[in-house]
Amino acid sequence: MSQPTEVTTQASCCDDEFDPTLLTVDAALERISATVTPITDIEVVPLRAALSRVLGQDLHSPVDVPNHTNSAMDGYALRFDDLSADTLTVIGTAWAGKAFTGVAATGQCVRIMTGAIMPEGTDTVVMQEQVERNGDTIRVAAGQKRGQHIRRAGEDLAQGSAALHTGQTLMPADLGLVASLGIGELPVLRKPRVAFFSNGDELRSIGEPLELGEVYDSNRYTLHGMLSRLGVAFNDLGVVLDDRDLIRDIFLRAANIADVVITSAGASVGDADYVKDVLDEIGEVRFWKIAMKPGRPLSFGRIGKTLFFGLPGNPVSVMVTFYQFVLPALKRLAGEKNWQPLRLTARTNVQMKKKPGRTEFQRGQLAQDQSGTLTVTTTGEQGSGILSSMSQANCFVILPLESAGAEVGDTVVVEPFASLV
Repeated sequence: MSQPTEVTTQASCCDDEFDPTLLTVDAALERISATVTPITDIEVVPLRAALSRVLGQDLHSPVDVPNHTNSAMDGYALRFDDLSADTLTVIGTAWAGKAFTGVAATGQCVRIMTGAIMPEGTDTVVMQEQVERNGDTIRVAAGQKRGQHIRRAGEDLAQGSAALHTGQTLMPADLGLVASLGIGELPVLRKPRVAFFSNGDELRSIGEPLELGEVYDSNRYTLHGMLSRLGVAFNDLGVVLDDRDLIRDIFLRAANIADVVITSAGASVGDADYVKDVLDEIGEVRFWKIAMKPGRPLSFGRIGKTLFFGLPGNPVSVMVTFYQFVLPALKRLAGEKNWQPLRLTARTNVQMKKKPGRTEFQRGQLAQDQSGTLTVTTTGEQGSGILSSMSQANCFVILPLESAGAEVGDTVVVEPFASLV
């Protein structure tokens, strides 16, 4: 009887496999960051179109803000040293937008409205609630301070000072600030351009009938949603079948129109996975198997000057790897300088199982109990194909490389989805 032939095995892409040689999440992020060169192309857009764009040049204030010393309250403008007198005489009113043209002499004061320019001869404002008026004279309550309730010219922004900085993502308050300077256009960095497609003979688009073994492609819809919220320019190139020539053509087309190409599925090493072969021919790629769950299979590289991310095929893995790897790369590419996702600590209400040696991103529901403490629970089954675990979640629970899980009552790190896209 012949002896059985020894079978040679290779590493599996199964989420539960552990390989001590795998690249860590932090090491992968460092390598990606070192490869990304931020965009420097600048375009000038109208102020209202600048929301959520990245500022391309420092913006300096052409004027003092406020442009004149003015009152922060409705009340009375007076000379502080005159408060030793029992009464003061009201000689007029200073309105916002209509300055009082006279000069307040000793023993005199001016009725003043919020935003009105401080009259000459005054240095303090007393709010109207602390004043007793009788005809043209007032008496002031004790306890006033010199220079109170005044907004000094330039105290918000001095003329020539930096109002906004390069690499800053423009928010609604920034647009209001720029408008207050009388500026109607802003120089912003060009948006990153992204092209993405799914790969696999089994994938069908919505509206097509399904044969046995076929599935609808959900990954392009989650990618579409995440890229839309991120505000980049993108092209959805559809589903590409497992054909080497088709894959090569779509890669070349995508690289020609985009700064970043993203695929889902096709990042494995099976007989029908042609992505690696094509990329070895037309680009530079290093296939990474990351010490993480879910989302272990991940490829990253270049096609010419275009960045490439090959995401796993499982729906949850696509979202996890996008948020943890693609999103930081796109933020860096877009020129953002101070972007980091918000991470908090919370007390877990459930046991969380995990093996040491990989970083896990479990899906959780973050809440606040009656005492104000943040608590978190997982969204049930955590398999990488269970997209409902993401749909029901509002955060990631991040269990670090060396962790063996968490018990009820333990403190864990969470990353709210609201801090992502």
